Amino acid sequence: MANRARSAYSCSECGAQQPKWAGQCTACGAWNSLVETVTTPEPAVKGRFAGFAARHEMQPLAAVAAGELQRLASGVDEFDRVLGGGLVTGSVVLIGGDPGIGKSTLVLQSLAAVSRETQALYVSGEESAQQIALRAKRLALTADDLQLLAENRLEAILETAHAARPAVLVVDSIQTLYTELLQSAPGSVAQVRETAAQLVRFAKQTGTVVLLIGHVTKEGALAGPRVLEHMVDTVLYFEGDASSSFRILRAIKNRFGAVNEIGVFAMTETGLREVDNPSAMFIARASTPVSGSVILATQEGSRPLLVEVQALVDQSQLANPRRLTVGLDQNRLGMLLAVLHRHAGVAMYDQDVFVNVVGGVRVMEPAADLAVTTAVVSSLRDRPIPQGLVVFGEVGLSGEVRPVQRGQDRLREADKLGFKRAIIPVANRPKRDLADMEVVPVSRIDEAIAALEM
Repeated sequence: MANRARSAYSCSECGAQQPKWAGQCTACGAWNSLVETVTTPEPAVKGRFAGFAARHEMQPLAAVAAGELQRLASGVDEFDRVLGGGLVTGSVVLIGGDPGIGKSTLVLQSLAAVSRETQALYVSGEESAQQIALRAKRLALTADDLQLLAENRLEAILETAHAARPAVLVVDSIQTLYTELLQSAPGSVAQVRETAAQLVRFAKQTGTVVLLIGHVTKEGALAGPRVLEHMVDTVLYFEGDASSSFRILRAIKNRFGAVNEIGVFAMTETGLREVDNPSAMFIARASTPVSGSVILATQEGSRPLLVEVQALVDQSQLANPRRLTVGLDQNRLGMLLAVLHRHAGVAMYDQDVFVNVVGGVRVMEPAADLAVTTAVVSSLRDRPIPQGLVVFGEVGLSGEVRPVQRGQDRLREADKLGFKRAIIPVANRPKRDLADMEVVPVSRIDEAIAALEM
C-alpha cells in the first residue's frame, strides 16, 4: 500500500508534532506556535543506511558542465531587464505589490506576447475567465492562443498543467490556492508553503516557467511564510504611489541576474507602458530654481538614474524637532544632520527637517548622502541651487566624502541629459575632463557646501 500524506501540527518553537491543533504546545508550553504541516510516513527499509541508496553520487565541481541559461523573452522589455534578460526555463518568479498596482496587468500583457510563440497558461484563483477576458479586451491585447483556467485547487491545476505542458504558467494568486492534503483555509501559512513547494517542484521537473503573484501585508511585505521568498528563484516587488501613474518593478532576489535592478512603467488606460528614459521623467523641475531641490545621480542595478531630492527646513515648535523622510532612510537623515553640525558648522537642532524623493522612488544607497545634505542646507538658507547641477557621494561620520560605485556611468547619464556641473567625490573624478560638463571633486562636506555657490 502506498504511503499516504497526512497533516500534522508542528511547534514552530521546539519542533514537537501533535495530531490536532491546540492553543498551547504541550512540549514547550509556547502559545499559538502550532502550524499545520504535511507529513509522509517513511517507507520501511532494511539496513541502517538503506534510505540513502537513491541519493546522487558526489562529483567534483570542475566536472559539472555550466551551460548557458535558456531564456524566454517575456514580451515586455522592462520586465526582461529586471529578470536579467528574460524568463529562465524551470525558474519560479514571485511578484508582489499592493492591490491594484499592476501585477495582474503586467503578467497578462506578458502572456499575451508569449502565447504568440509558445504555450502559456493563466490560472486565476480570484477572477473568472470572463473577467480576465474583459481585462484583455480593455487593454486591447491580442491573446487568442492564451489558455485560461479559473481554479484554486492545486491538484486540479497540476493535473491540467501536466497535460498541457505550457512553457509559462501564471498563478494569480498563491494565497488563493489550497491543497487537499491540508485542512486549513486558503491563504494560511501551511497552505501557502505547501502549494508553493509543489509548484516549485513542478517547475524544476518539467522546465516550465512559473510566475506566482503574491499579496502583501500592510507593512509592504509578502503575506504568508517568510520561507516563501527562499523557495523561489526570483522575487520582484511593484513600487509606486497609488496617486501617481508611475510604477517601478524592483528585483529583490534574483538567482539569474542582478538584484536591485528596476523597470519603470507608466499606468495608462491601455495597461502598463514602458518608460524608456526614466531620468527625464523623475527630474521634471520647476522653470525657476527653488531652494531645497537638488538632482541626485543614483544607481539602480545596472541602470543610472537621475532623481530629484527635495528638502524643507522650518522652525520647530516642538521640544523634539521632527525628522521625516519619504523614499530615504530616516535614521540616516539624523546622522547626516549631526555631521553637518559637527564638520560644516550648520546647526539644525531647533528645525523640523523633511526630505522627499520626487516620483515615489526609493533610494537606499549611501550615494544619496551628498544630495540630502546639500538640499537641506539650501532650504535652511533659502537659497536655490543653480540649475544644471548634479551631485552624488557618500558622507562619512568624520565629514569625509567617500566614493561610490559606477561613478562614470552616473556622470555619463547626467551629461546625456544636459547637466553642466557635477559635485562628486574626489575618488570618482574622471581620468579625462568631460567636454560639456564641469566636474567639481570634493573630499569634505564643508568643501561640498562651499562649492554650491549659493
